[in-house]
Amino acid sequence: MRDFSRLLEPFHIGKVKTRNRIVKTASGTSLWSAGERRVTEKGKAFYEALARGGVGLIMVESPIVEYPFDEPGDVRMRIDDDRHISELSEIAEVIHRHGCPAFVQIYHRGPWTQPYAPNRPHIAASPVVPEYSEFDLHATTPPKELSITEIKELTELFAQIAGRIQRAGFDGMEINAGCDHLFASFLSRFWNKRNDAYGCASMENRSRFLVETIRAIKKECGADFAMSVLINAVEGGMGDEGMTYPESRVLAKVLENCGVDALHVRSHWLGHHVGSYNQENLFYPEPCAPLKNFPKGLDWTHYGKEVNVPAAAVIKREVSIPIIAVSGIVPERGEAILRAGKADFIGMCRPLFADQELPNKLAAGKFEDIAPCTRCGTCQKMNGLPKECRVNGALGTERYDVTKAEKQKRIVVIGGGPAGMEAARVAALRGHKVTLFEKSHKLGGTMPVAALVKGLEIENIPALVSYLKRQVKKLGVEVSKAEEFDPEWIGRLQPDAAIIATGGVPATPNLKGLEARNVVKSSDLHNQLKFFLRFFSPGTLRWLTRFWMPVGRTVVILGGQVAACQLAEFLVKRGRKVTVVEEGDLLGEGLIPERKARLFSWFRKKGVTTMTSVRFDEVTPSGMAVTTKEGRRLFLEADTIIPALPMQPNTGLAETIKGKVPEVYSIGDCKEPRLIPDAIADGWRVGNMV
Repeated sequence: MRDFSRLLEPFHIGKVKTRNRIVKTASGTSLWSAGERRVTEKGKAFYEALARGGVGLIMVESPIVEYPFDEPGDVRMRIDDDRHISELSEIAEVIHRHGCPAFVQIYHRGPWTQPYAPNRPHIAASPVVPEYSEFDLHATTPPKELSITEIKELTELFAQIAGRIQRAGFDGMEINAGCDHLFASFLSRFWNKRNDAYGCASMENRSRFLVETIRAIKKECGADFAMSVLINAVEGGMGDEGMTYPESRVLAKVLENCGVDALHVRSHWLGHHVGSYNQENLFYPEPCAPLKNFPKGLDWTHYGKEVNVPAAAVIKREVSIPIIAVSGIVPERGEAILRAGKADFIGMCRPLFADQELPNKLAAGKFEDIAPCTRCGTCQKMNGLPKECRVNGALGTERYDVTKAEKQKRIVVIGGGPAGMEAARVAALRGHKVTLFEKSHKLGGTMPVAALVKGLEIENIPALVSYLKRQVKKLGVEVSKAEEFDPEWIGRLQPDAAIIATGGVPATPNLKGLEARNVVKSSDLHNQLKFFLRFFSPGTLRWLTRFWMPVGRTVVILGGQVAACQLAEFLVKRGRKVTVVEEGDLLGEGLIPERKARLFSWFRKKGVTTMTSVRFDEVTPSGMAVTTKEGRRLFLEADTIIPALPMQPNTGLAETIKGKVPEVYSIGDCKEPRLIPDAIADGWRVGNMV
């Protein structure tokens, strides 16, 4: 029996008692509206699901605090006027309904570009322009240096915002003074070049803006209004001007002495926006710099997991107020960190996106029922897009619970990939009698192949496969494998509903010479890999492909979407010279934006040729001919040509059984070829419908 007694015990931040030591830290969900009324039913449903799931404390994501506030298209909440208090209170109410305390985090972008208001000045302690980085959000023009009058105005503004947060019914708040936001630009010697009372001469001066803001908030809300502050304990990429442990230890004491009730400890790496969180991106597709260049004093040995735990431990030794540790910490490691005295709370985001019931399941000992975060990055989409999750099809909807069906049905699910297994799981939870048919020897569809191609260091697709297999078995789903479903079985089975999840069919380009021996069709490659995956794990087979693959030394990949780009990455890492050619205008469709930028940067360094808007003309034994968008005809030499075009819908079975079954649903790639998160979402949706 695993022991999570420390993680699950109540604790406190100031006067606020938490239900346990798991904190849902603030992360933008974009589940809000861009209109006058910002709070939506989807947003409230998400936060209520978190509270119902048993988390100890919820920190609601940051509302807009930049002034002026008119940002057309910005889907963050607003709290700039008293008229927004009532709708913000709706979020506090649904959280409190389940006995969970709630904070709101605030931050000001500071020197970042303003994506929804590009003409608004970005501001900072000093007009410093960092060296350009393709992985960051800073403007290439200097930020406006705040005057003392403007600092005073912002201090009062933040106090007013805190007052509205309190009147909306929240138990406390957090100030994000980390990353390279506005407050951090005063705290860091890299940004702060001032010579006045807010200048760089001492930590007392550099922290003055933050301290005055905290005191103004305490005056507005009362000394007992709980407050956490997020800080950078260490900063990298700033030469000798970044925050160091001696400095952050002093800062921690300053904040404790001015009444802060908890410290949320992170780090930041200038030039890498994800240097503050989601640090696994720094290792994709390979470590972005030699490990010796990573910010010192952190733990970089687990592909970003637990990277900030040493920082939390350093700060905890300096102060008596609670410390929140973050960054890829799973429950088992969280328990160990707490027992070792390195922190007082474990902050989580993505594990709780994947499963809002995680705390309740831990408390009930239902460890095998916890849906795993695979660290795929699906929830990292930016530009105002609502959060989605590869594992949790409910995220971003108004429904997070599964209700029992009024009448039990006999359901057949045809196809054991992610869409089929999720549909079978949900339908069985509803009380239906479910039979799942899979033509291959193993469940999982193409997910094991995806794991082989993507690797296991960062993403953990096998964990998702194992979870779905466990749930299907536990819920009594009858599974038939190694035999293709015969439509004639419908008469014998007499199902009330059939869910078709047979996957898509490979697209075949209209291309002369496609049957040449140097063409390796992606379907044939998949079939070969799936055969070997019957005997080897994805990790073992991935290792073996370093020694032999049925692919030549020079490869042309036809297609430029996510699967083609990840195949190119896989082949380059195995010594192949790769060219990617795409008929459309865009490359990398389906890739997470941050990882897309890093992959294409890596392609350039590795000499991968990428071409868009080309016409595929002809395959020959020595390569293929294409015509560029400018009309130039080129010949691309290649030992191997691999079509990796998007799959096409597979409607055959659905058409065959239509009219023979009362309800027929097509889900996943057989309906509309997309990605694993879309397949899971389809399974969740239809599983709840039948």
